[in-house]
Amino acid sequence: MNKFDDIRPYYDSEIPAAMQRIADSELIPSIVNYLSPSLDVETFRNNIRKIKTIEEFQLSFLKPFAEIIFNRTTTKLEWSGKENISQQKPYLFISNHRDIVLDAMILQYFLTEAKHRTCQITFGSNLMEHPLVVDFGKSNKMFRTERGGNRVEFYNNLLHMSEYMRYVITELNESVWIAQRNGRTKDGIDATDPAIIKMFWMSDRVDKVKSLANLNIVPVAVSYEWESCDKLKTLELYLTKMNGKYEKKPGEDLNSILTGIMQQKGHVHFHVCEPVSEDDLRQMDSMPGDYFANVATLIDQRINSNYMLMPNNYIAKDLMDGSSRYSSHYTAEQKEKFLQYMKWMDEYPTFDKTLMKEIFLGIYGNSVR
Repeated sequence: MNKFDDIRPYYDSEIPAAMQRIADSELIPSIVNYLSPSLDVETFRNNIRKIKTIEEFQLSFLKPFAEIIFNRTTTKLEWSGKENISQQKPYLFISNHRDIVLDAMILQYFLTEAKHRTCQITFGSNLMEHPLVVDFGKSNKMFRTERGGNRVEFYNNLLHMSEYMRYVITELNESVWIAQRNGRTKDGIDATDPAIIKMFWMSDRVDKVKSLANLNIVPVAVSYEWESCDKLKTLELYLTKMNGKYEKKPGEDLNSILTGIMQQKGHVHFHVCEPVSEDDLRQMDSMPGDYFANVATLIDQRINSNYMLMPNNYIAKDLMDGSSRYSSHYTAEQKEKFLQYMKWMDEYPTFDKTLMKEIFLGIYGNSVR
């Protein structure tokens, strides 16, 4: 047994069996109906069964699937900063996290468009519940990140993931994508968890500067005009405030995945930031305070300075503040559209409307800070 068999994606040799399971899934008719109602379900199943490798799955199936999603749910899809990365080098991409699946999916799409190799992707064990999600994920270079456990199990899981990521980058010469924190940003405030940076270092502790430099860290700024799962995030934060905690219902993660994919996103922009160099890391080491927190702050600065603020962000911030300070960044029509969209909260007449509004506006407006 390979040391990483418990978390790694599928090998090419495992793809035919995975494709058979995907083709046989009871959800395939629903997927076909979303992609193209005129498509024959059995033809679609047979085309999936013909796929033999990860690359074939990504390029002949997932890429066209992604393009259909983008065409239906985005008005503009763009990326910048491509000059900051090379086709000859693997990277550790670390991004702000707004959507469970799309953040990494869109980055993969941009990488293939620029003739880069696709990267391996972290995927929480809590999301790997439905068999179809598992097969889709592991066929798409997603590797399992364990959640929960006692202190010893938690530590060992972090070490195991750190070792695997370093193995992928330094030995397999493949890039890796990971979110800047555990779970999506739900309040509009993107912040890198220093524990994530410390986890990177755990697999090579001789020299922390060299340890991180060898991973070629590249921050990525992810910006959506219409926030993924904004209604679901509002409800979760509202119920957490009211009840002191939030209990996920069975199937809720799958619902969030599907909602994020199908929801309208408008203008989407990704920026590949300047890589974190060894000189940067050495400078962080010479600064006062915790080294890993310093590196996290540097990553935050690069992500936040390249985050593309949209009209909705400025509208929400003005509504939060009861001002028109940022009115030059949006039109009256855009503001009216945003106000009309906010009427979805009328569906919850027993909820505290003031609190719901405060949470919802924060999802969009806090980014302006």
